[in-house]
Amino acid sequence: MTEQVPHPMSPQDCLVAIMVAVSASDENIRTAELVKIEVAVNMLPVFAGYDIDRTRRVSQIVFDLFEQEDGLDALFGLIRENLPERLNETAYALACDVAAADGSLAETELRLLEEIRYELNIDRLHAAAIERGARARHTV
Repeated sequence: MTEQVPHPMSPQDCLVAIMVAVSASDENIRTAELVKIEVAVNMLPVFAGYDIDRTRRVSQIVFDLFEQEDGLDALFGLIRENLPERLNETAYALACDVAAADGSLAETELRLLEEIRYELNIDRLHAAAIERGARARHTV
């Protein structure tokens, strides 16, 4: 059973969970992905006032869920319950940035991004623009 968060996940917890899920989706969490998550949490206005120590707890919840048969569905259930719709595109942009951070996209990352698009109801045109921006930011 997963560790229960003492109170419902905050919107910022949800954003962290999505980034961690993308990083862990290929079962190889790379340093570049961890740095991208840390930079996002430390620099983006949406994380102002967020307790960085919660990232470890949220990460463990994601890892625990990924070990369960229906863990991804459970994760998306938590996200749907606790992430305001206005942050759906932000969540997808952060997911794309983490996926692109190491310079390559594994098939599992691409499938998870597709699932995130579906679960967060991201318009296909908006998703394409977000994806293009992530690619442009991470091209070397």
